Amino acid sequence: MHWHQKEIKEIIAELAVTPQGLTMEEAARRLLEHGPNELIETKKKTLAMMLLDQFRDFMILVLIAAAIISGVIGEVTDTIAIIVIVLLNAVIGFVQEYRAEKAMALLKKMSEHSALVLRDGLPATVPAAQLVPGDVVLLEAGKIVPADMRLIEVARLKIEEANITGESLPVEKVIDRLADEHLPLGDRKNMVYKGTIVTYGRGQGVVVATGMATELGRIATLLQDEDEVKTPLQKRLATFGRKLALVVLAICAIIFGVGLLRGEAPLLMLLTAISLAVAAIPEALPAVVTISLALGARKLVRQNTLIRKLPAVETLGSVTYICSDKTGTLTQNRMTVEEIYADGTLHTGDELGTGERIELLTALALSNDAALDALGRPIGDPTEVALYDIAKLKGFDKKDLEKVFPRVAEIPFDSERKCMTTFHEIPADAPFLIRRAGSPPPLAKGGGGGFVSLTKGAIDVLLDKSAKVLTHDGLQAVDSGELEQVNERMSADGLRVLGMAMRIWETLPTDLSPELVEKELIILGLVGMMDPVREEAQEAVRLCKSAGIKPVMITGDHPLTATTIASRLGILEEGSKAVLTGRELEALTLEEFEERVEEIRVYARVAPEQKLKIIKALQDKGQFVAMTGDGVNDAPALKRADIGIAMGINGTDVSKEAAHMILLDDNFATIVKAVKEGRRIFDNIRKFIKYTMASNSGEIWTIFLAPFFGLPIPLLPIHILWINLVTDGLPGLALAVEPAEKGIMERPPRHPQEKIFAGGLGIHILWVGLLMGGVALATQAWSLRTGHAHWQTMVFTVLCLSQMGHVLAIRSGRESLFSQGLFSNKPLTGAILLTFALQMATIYVPQLQPIFKTEALTLGELALTLALSSLVFFAVEIEKWLKRRR
Repeated sequence: MHWHQKEIKEIIAELAVTPQGLTMEEAARRLLEHGPNELIETKKKTLAMMLLDQFRDFMILVLIAAAIISGVIGEVTDTIAIIVIVLLNAVIGFVQEYRAEKAMALLKKMSEHSALVLRDGLPATVPAAQLVPGDVVLLEAGKIVPADMRLIEVARLKIEEANITGESLPVEKVIDRLADEHLPLGDRKNMVYKGTIVTYGRGQGVVVATGMATELGRIATLLQDEDEVKTPLQKRLATFGRKLALVVLAICAIIFGVGLLRGEAPLLMLLTAISLAVAAIPEALPAVVTISLALGARKLVRQNTLIRKLPAVETLGSVTYICSDKTGTLTQNRMTVEEIYADGTLHTGDELGTGERIELLTALALSNDAALDALGRPIGDPTEVALYDIAKLKGFDKKDLEKVFPRVAEIPFDSERKCMTTFHEIPADAPFLIRRAGSPPPLAKGGGGGFVSLTKGAIDVLLDKSAKVLTHDGLQAVDSGELEQVNERMSADGLRVLGMAMRIWETLPTDLSPELVEKELIILGLVGMMDPVREEAQEAVRLCKSAGIKPVMITGDHPLTATTIASRLGILEEGSKAVLTGRELEALTLEEFEERVEEIRVYARVAPEQKLKIIKALQDKGQFVAMTGDGVNDAPALKRADIGIAMGINGTDVSKEAAHMILLDDNFATIVKAVKEGRRIFDNIRKFIKYTMASNSGEIWTIFLAPFFGLPIPLLPIHILWINLVTDGLPGLALAVEPAEKGIMERPPRHPQEKIFAGGLGIHILWVGLLMGGVALATQAWSLRTGHAHWQTMVFTVLCLSQMGHVLAIRSGRESLFSQGLFSNKPLTGAILLTFALQMATIYVPQLQPIFKTEALTLGELALTLALSSLVFFAVEIEKWLKRRR
């Protein structure tokens, strides 16, 4: 049996404790037995281990090898550039891993406080770490609950449990035994949990679990057990790097061997093969990826998204499911009165006129514990604030009314009665409250007009306490059937329904016991409230669906409320049954759940570890999952998700540290904007791979095929390394800022298992590389046949400038450059002009000619070179035209 199922006397007997608490000696003995009430961290990586881990990636090892080779053959510039890129990536990776470790430290910080306990029958303040099972702890407003406890005494005790259970409202606590074994944590109202906060009242509890045995400890265990999942890009680049290195080494070995067989100088062939190997490795790729992600992260900050782990930016583009909390993310996190029932008529909050339902609106304003903060905004229980807001909106200001009808007594709300009552004095000149409620009582002594009691609570409770209902025609007998029917209809719409009743008194009762006062009431009406959906969330959900992303709502709320909100947002289709409760989920094995998981759109009343179950099930089905969360209980799920999204306004520090990104406005629509940015970034990284690999393959084909056509080696090592330097550098980096393509959110997400060369990328690289090589070899063959002595400079220039034409053509996968506009990516235009100027300098600046082994081209040779260089551009434009026609 769980602790919530046991009677208080059973708990006291089982834990061998008295209501006076433990003795000091017994507490010390139990501390030795159970250990301190602390969260224990698993063995952590040292800072040196974290740093070394950054150099284990295969692509990074290939780059380090390329840097060493460049240094050996005297290309110091390349060596320095590669080392800078490798170090930059290592620092970024190290910082991200170090920050992830901080989530556990913040979780521990939540439990570093003191507790007021009974020891030897006397209150004593002890460090929370010294609490043991069996300790009797005193709780009061403002205190953090120091351990998991079964309550034995409460006085209007309310606990803020959002951190642990996800429940958005403070929970009223009880001491009664709860029989259901499978109650979710949020419904175990006779328990309090370590790390939650007392918001109201006071109480006493017996400690039943400490340290790692608490619910917070279970979350800490989950957090430490869950490994972060590698992003799609990290997985793809790791595979790409391994395959590329093997292919390049094989090709270079073949070129070296063929050169030797043809009688070329061994040193020249060795340098050519090594230069080609260095050129073929896209060393700018990690820099382009990092810069693309960093620029994307910077742009996202302006859209209220803070990226904590850079690879998360790209991951957004792969997301197939967005699992979102309801409160505050899909809704406004502000209870609002949606419907009011009075005098036989159901009104929306907007429809109700200011002159109607005077008694009901006055009662909503007066029987209300909401207060105003320093800025004049209402604060307090969300339900009270909603009632305050509707009354004030209709002209019934609590502050003004309390001057006329001062509160003189009250019977506070408690969860057993399910109602509260306030008493107000009625001045002689203010009879409107009782105008239709029968004759006014005789004036009380002192000239007053008597008193009114206002009772607010669940309508099923008020019906038992009421005799009459106030209508336009005066007092009528209560029609319980009609009011119950209205209550059921409002509840079915997901509204939280409260009834309001009153009673007139000639004098203030001397005995304010509820059973004597809360009877013979007059019902004034019913009020239905809900946390309304964010307007922008509806459009965001529609956009998700058009982008092939499935939005899923996860909430601690009642299934009816969750279903209503999901239907309004369009997450649930009309008539859909895709709703699962936490209890139903618990009854399913992982295998059974995986059969259904892709169809479920709403999860209600879920526990923290169930979020993990949802994520794992979706990931096992090959889906990429974004998960939002704000509580401590969400941290393990945020860490496990492909992209964990914490709330910036209402999120805990623990959830923020475990997440990959933070929503600064807690808004679902912001996630969708971030997905669009993620897609743009991945598109641009693919464009860079398309560009650099086609360029590199063009150089390889040129040197590889030349011997088969009986041509001399077309390029010297210096030419290969120069082309590699000027073309891979600035033009490639400028692709990172390419704007999003049209219809980017109207296509399905990339399949998570999709290879980096999917979608025709590999074929494009192959044919464009062959075309570049073919044009270069054709230039060489024609120049040699016609006796042009500058043939090597022409081949060098054709290869360099062909790559500039290619980078312009691949700015879009479908749209023509002529419709995009040459200046819609100004950094790229600038980079191309700079590359052209530098290439011309190697040809025409006399001091550079001996270094680059070039000769000045004639005007005719230059014109021919430029014309041949443009062939690749027009070929790719034709390819895009054919795609558009298809």
